[in-house]
Amino acid sequence: MDKTRSTPDTPSPAHKPRPLVDLAVSILLPSLVLMKLSGPERLGADGALLLALAFPLGWGLFELLRYRKFNFIALLGLASVLLTGGIGLLQLDSRWLAVKEATIPGIIGLAVLFSTRTSKPLIHSLLYNPSVLDVERIQQQLAARGQSAVFERRLLKATYWLSGTFFFSAAMNYVLARWLVTSPAGSEAFNAELAHMNLLSYPMIAIPSMLMMLAIFYYLWRTIHDLTGLSLEEIVAPHHRDKH
Repeated sequence: MDKTRSTPDTPSPAHKPRPLVDLAVSILLPSLVLMKLSGPERLGADGALLLALAFPLGWGLFELLRYRKFNFIALLGLASVLLTGGIGLLQLDSRWLAVKEATIPGIIGLAVLFSTRTSKPLIHSLLYNPSVLDVERIQQQLAARGQSAVFERRLLKATYWLSGTFFFSAAMNYVLARWLVTSPAGSEAFNAELAHMNLLSYPMIAIPSMLMMLAIFYYLWRTIHDLTGLSLEEIVAPHHRDKH
């Protein structure tokens, strides 16, 4: 008998946040499928839409079944693919693409902002999580020095800045889509303009947003270092230290 097979009483494996993988599988790959495979000589609009939907839907179901964990980014990716595919299939006005491009990062920004009202802001999943930092050690050192309250206030400030990066992305996505995508949805020119927009979104949106995220991470590291006295090597997660 295979003793490794899970049973109803077997606890689900520990879930480690993987925001970059979530974004790649749920948003980036479906966008590439819609952009590259929608032509009639390839999968066609319907086939490309079905394949694109399979990525966030499959990833979300995998996370739910394996870890008993609802994947918010996978849901957003599913909504994004449905909206992009729907705009093309229904041949809606191209301005709806601009609204859609702004909606997804805008919703994430609002979710990050709203999470400040909960017991665990989303910055815990995106930056301050055990897969990146040695959270347990940091918390122990903060408590020993009586700096826990100060750290939580600074973490809240970092959360506000994090939401700001998504609002920046939403505004820039809207401007870029309105500027570049002007042809009727579903046309060959529309797909070409969509590809051009995605290409320009990296230097104009993704790179500035990444620099903002790095600045927030640096602020978080400086805060932890100042309040705990721990070095960078002591702050990073144990599995990162083991690689050196």
